Amino acid sequence: MRTPARTQKRPSKKRADFSERLFNQIQREARLFFHDSRGSHDWDHTERVLQLCLRIGPKEKADLGILKLAAVLHDIGRSEEDRTNGKVCHSEAGAALARTILGAHGVPEDAITRVAHCIETHRFRKKAVPATKEAKVLFDADKLDSIGAVGIGRAFLFAGEVGARLHNKDRDISKTLPYTKEDTAFREYMVKLRWVKNRIFTKEGRRIARERHEFMVEFFDRLDRETDGAL
Repeated sequence: MRTPARTQKRPSKKRADFSERLFNQIQREARLFFHDSRGSHDWDHTERVLQLCLRIGPKEKADLGILKLAAVLHDIGRSEEDRTNGKVCHSEAGAALARTILGAHGVPEDAITRVAHCIETHRFRKKAVPATKEAKVLFDADKLDSIGAVGIGRAFLFAGEVGARLHNKDRDISKTLPYTKEDTAFREYMVKLRWVKNRIFTKEGRRIARERHEFMVEFFDRLDRETDGAL
């Protein structure tokens, strides 16, 4: 008799099915990490990222169960990065903390791995690349909150937190350092924010980014003219 050929088992496409109660518990636990956070990376930022994920995620057919958990946990390692002036990577620290939290709540290991990947790859300045729909949506949502009117506000908040000047357009930005007096909102714009729109993964994210980018360019052009006394 001919032995039937074995069919290769395909990876499960089953979506993560988490109760709203579990999500709310984890969300409350995540919020505890922000009781003394800086305004530029506080819980308000996390809530805005969550809302953007809920806007972009369905259009990308992302697993919202994974995405929502990743969104509320993505910055829980931020206080460690702030405490060390950037020496600790908050995405790596956050992913490790998320694994512990999710494991304590009995979340399956496969789901924990998927959430951790989203958190590990959400940073702009890191080489780790988002490989899943959920990770790409989280990356885009987090980056979109760094540009436009909100992004400008956050950049000035951070500059104030580290004691930076209002503006330093006449400085060679390549010779300035983060967490110093020259770490201005303009420096953040030159080093990171003006490049964000070119790094967005999703179609809806790119649409939002274009509008926010245009507003930001106009703002910093006007800031230059105002500080020169031209307006």
